Amino acid sequence: MVLVQNVSKLYRLYKVPADRLREMLPGAPCLHSDFWALRDISFAVERGETLGLVGPNGCGKSTLLQIVCGILQPTTGRVATRGRIAALLELGAGFNPEFSGRENVYLNGEIMGLSRAEIEKAMPSIEAFAEIGAFMERPVKEYSSGMYVRLAFSTAIHVDPEILVVDEALAVGDAVFANRCVRKFEELRERKVTVLFVSHDLGLVKQLSDRAILLLNGRIEAQGSPNDVINRYIGLVLAKQEAQKTDGRLRASFRHGDGTSEILAIEILNQRGEAVTTVAAGEPVTVRVRSRFHRAKSDPMVGILIRTRIGMDVYGTNTRIERIPLGDLQPGDELEVDFHLECWLTPQQYTLTVATQDADGSSHDWLDDAIAFEVVDTRAAAGVANLRAQVAWRVSR
Repeated sequence: MVLVQNVSKLYRLYKVPADRLREMLPGAPCLHSDFWALRDISFAVERGETLGLVGPNGCGKSTLLQIVCGILQPTTGRVATRGRIAALLELGAGFNPEFSGRENVYLNGEIMGLSRAEIEKAMPSIEAFAEIGAFMERPVKEYSSGMYVRLAFSTAIHVDPEILVVDEALAVGDAVFANRCVRKFEELRERKVTVLFVSHDLGLVKQLSDRAILLLNGRIEAQGSPNDVINRYIGLVLAKQEAQKTDGRLRASFRHGDGTSEILAIEILNQRGEAVTTVAAGEPVTVRVRSRFHRAKSDPMVGILIRTRIGMDVYGTNTRIERIPLGDLQPGDELEVDFHLECWLTPQQYTLTVATQDADGSSHDWLDDAIAFEVVDTRAAAGVANLRAQVAWRVSR
């Protein structure tokens, strides 16, 4: 089990490293600012329970896991754990880059308190799960990030942990390895291993977790069932996007470009020409992009990109791909481009990224995740594309 009681973590931030020494001098003024990475975090994870931690970057998730593992000490509060902890934190932690994969397995096993005989017994299973072949005998510094994670994860789950802590490590693995890890998580649950993990893959959190916690600005914003917590998280993200539009200018999670043209408006329109943020699966829609040119440009292009809420590219096109020349634009000209499409996507949240560009792909104005929209349907489906399967069946005796 894991018990976290009133844990806070304070960092002192200095403008330059030398200020740390100057502040120690008699009569010196305060030269630092306080940054609370965590404030008053309390929760318990029971034996055999899987807890998922979600939240935006910088909210304190990794700091919290490091405190649970004993790598960092909390400024206030305490953490109590019962059982052997195996941790898979940031890439590169725990392995000596000069040692071979096999040597690092022995090293980590001994750190976990296993005898050499126990490690040797587990070694065939570790090698089989990691599937890195002859690289087991090569220095870890020669590994790709995927090979490193495969070996590190395989080592962590085969040292018979009672508590497994994983920080976004599976994000660098390929699809085959990720599926294997998901099955392993299910096996660990059956063995009553306590799992505490961080992931930006919200679908994975729903699939694996018994409970979830949303961290925001170092505090617990919500906790409970994975579905409720993730819906709360998505709601906060969408609310933030709407709030960013209050000054009348378009905002995005990231915006860049050389300013040759500026995107003025982006809309998703239904068949009646009404701006919408909810679309029925298969519904014809128009993505309208309006921009103003500040410098003369010959045959620019306008593009759109649809992503899932976790950032996976779903569909993208532009006027160059569609073989639509836009001609010569002069300073002050306003260009309006409509993309007509049928929205055969599965029901979930998506974002729309839009850009105006030169023919060589350099950006005039690029807005990441400028609009969020939701696809709804009467039937659920896996993945992102609704391929409208027709089912036939027969019985032979």
